Amino acid sequence: WAGRGGGRGLEVGHLHGGRGGSARVLCCVAAGDSELPRSVKVHQSPAFHPRRRHPRTRSEEKADDIDGDLSSSTREDAQPTEGEREVWNQVNAVLQDSENILLGLQAYKGAGQEIRDAIQNPNDFTLQERAWNSVCPLVIKLKRFYSFSLRLEEALQSLLECLTCPLLTPTQHLEREQALAKQFAEILHFTLRFDELKMRIPAIQNDFSYYRRTISRNRINNMNLDIEKEVNNEMANRMSLFYAEATPMLKTLSNATTNFVTENKSLPLENTTDCLSTMASVCKVMLETPEYSSRFSSEDTLLFCMRVMVGVIILYDHVHPNGAFNKSSKIDMKGCIKVLKEQPVDIVEGLLNALRFTTKHLNDESTPKNIRAMLQ
Repeated sequence: WAGRGGGRGLEVGHLHGGRGGSARVLCCVAAGDSELPRSVKVHQSPAFHPRRRHPRTRSEEKADDIDGDLSSSTREDAQPTEGEREVWNQVNAVLQDSENILLGLQAYKGAGQEIRDAIQNPNDFTLQERAWNSVCPLVIKLKRFYSFSLRLEEALQSLLECLTCPLLTPTQHLEREQALAKQFAEILHFTLRFDELKMRIPAIQNDFSYYRRTISRNRINNMNLDIEKEVNNEMANRMSLFYAEATPMLKTLSNATTNFVTENKSLPLENTTDCLSTMASVCKVMLETPEYSSRFSSEDTLLFCMRVMVGVIILYDHVHPNGAFNKSSKIDMKGCIKVLKEQPVDIVEGLLNALRFTTKHLNDESTPKNIRAMLQ
């Protein structure tokens, strides 16, 4: 999620999220971006932002600025150091399975017709059996997706432990632990991709509801079903809660981040929130700066950057007591939403819905009306 190297830079002011000092803030945007400029110079913001015609707001003046270089290159560039290797290997083992999970979700067709036939013909044993035999393999697949979310949760917490420990500032972590920062971004990228796909597959909840109703009915009839060895009642309850969420993977990561902060009370909250706000700011700069965005090699590059930005915003909103939308937030929410809405609706609708429905503080009274209006 970063490159090391020189090359021409681009000056960009007003990048929030750090707590003083020079640092190299890392940003990987996607594979194959060798055409991107090698660095963006981030300097302490003057009274006027170079892209603005109005003074900075009071809340922006309160926010910390990062003074450092913002490096960018291909995703393959960031290799783990010896100190990162153990955690990197653990997380990499999870990420290696992520593409297969997405492929499995993309291929999910559901058993809608079989279920309808069975419901409409309750006395036809052949149709009941056909529906059941169609649903059972799908439930096993849904269990695999759910089990992967637990692995992803554990991986995220391992990365948070490394990227927020008190020995370094958040920006120093992003500079020195580039391989882990890259993995953090890739987890968020996967998460948003998974949830975007899941939103388009209503068959998932229909299939699982039919499965649970049938299991309950068969228990009454004292029928033993082999699938209960795979998906027992406790597992089915947890899976139901997972798939009931509009964005189940994001919800899992939000809970994981909140639990991480709760369980590490000795760790300053700012260590976590500054790490997240820095990543959001970096992604926003990448998207809104023509010298960067015009050189994105593909739509996948653009989507990677947008998904990571939305992901860290949602995590920040769940962890920070005042959330991401408050005027005191270190994330420029107006700017982040603006760069999303500049893209075609079909590309960003899922990301905007994630901000609408997965954030915690959007509807707080403290959220500025203009921000709320942007997401209506």
